[in-house]
Amino acid sequence: MSGKPVIGINGEFRPEKKETVALSWYNEGYYDSVTAAGGLPTLIPPLSDDKDLKQFLKSLDGLVMCGCSFDLDPIRLGLEKHPSTRPMPTRREDFDRRLAKMAVELRMPILAIGSGMQTLNVVCGGTLIQHIGEEIQKPLLHRDPVESTLRHILDIVPGTRVDHMYGPGEIRVNSQHHMAVDQVANMFRVSATAPDGVVEAYESIDEDWFCVGVQWHPENETASALDMQVFENLLDACTEPAATILPFAKKAA
Repeated sequence: MSGKPVIGINGEFRPEKKETVALSWYNEGYYDSVTAAGGLPTLIPPLSDDKDLKQFLKSLDGLVMCGCSFDLDPIRLGLEKHPSTRPMPTRREDFDRRLAKMAVELRMPILAIGSGMQTLNVVCGGTLIQHIGEEIQKPLLHRDPVESTLRHILDIVPGTRVDHMYGPGEIRVNSQHHMAVDQVANMFRVSATAPDGVVEAYESIDEDWFCVGVQWHPENETASALDMQVFENLLDACTEPAATILPFAKKAA
């Protein structure tokens, strides 16, 4: 590889309204984090043609699947819509599902964040909890409509990639979601939970493929300095694939 790794980033989408045109936009935290980690970010528009999308993805070294201020459509998940659920625009969800499916097929290094983590899990065969407050016993507060700096403790599974990223000690992450991963897809394993059992991170069971999903937002201004290691590990996977095999996996081989 010559030059910096090129990392694709999907974005938000708002359909045309009565007095406004359709609009795509991108949270600066995502591309600033990729840049700070040593990558070259490039923004992916919601392409409608699969051939165009595949050509685009083949020009990239890695992918960040971003979160969204809206939710996956529960009807498409076979669920009855909860009053607190705000489905994302159809074009955004359709594109994100296609993007996730194709990136997995290409075995690209993937970092999926927030609703991006949820979308990736669903596309790969996993399931979601629509509303934590009603489906988890003794739930923590995972979203506060007033407090944007809400944080909670993270229980990391020893020996996982996330454990390798964050290391020992108490870890707190920001939190702003009401949907969550329920059953992880067969190709993933849980690598971190909240104290109430809500899945906060998962990763590929294939040690040679960097694919990590996190429910918190390492790109956000409320993130800690440690969170930058999530992006740094993605960049490492793009530049040194052999180095992405964890030490414990080498010993077990």
